[in-house]
Amino acid sequence: MSRLVEFRRLEQQLAQQLAELEVMKNDGSIQAEMEFEDKLRALLGEYGYNLRDVINILDPQAGNHRLAPQVQEKSARKPREVKIYKNPHTGELVQTKGGNHAVLKAWKAEHGAETVESWRE
Repeated sequence: MSRLVEFRRLEQQLAQQLAELEVMKNDGSIQAEMEFEDKLRALLGEYGYNLRDVINILDPQAGNHRLAPQVQEKSARKPREVKIYKNPHTGELVQTKGGNHAVLKAWKAEHGAETVESWRE
């Protein structure tokens, strides 16, 4: 997509969002909520409280609910088993827990993955 087309698309989206914003500004319920928030913040400042203090006063258990997921211990992943491969041509042993071993990759490239898997002990 050309930069000009992208610019025009974004410009249209911005115009649409600005129109929606104007509609919301004129909505009485939004104005009431904004007035409530302003008065609440002024009251909190007057008494030296913040929103967390008010939440703790109204719902003392709210702090415990938020901490619960962090306290839970994640289930441990089962450790990977060690796989041992023995090259019958050279007698070389490779021990790995995953498939990202350089020697193992080289063997698979040279002899094929199925053949190398048959060398597993």
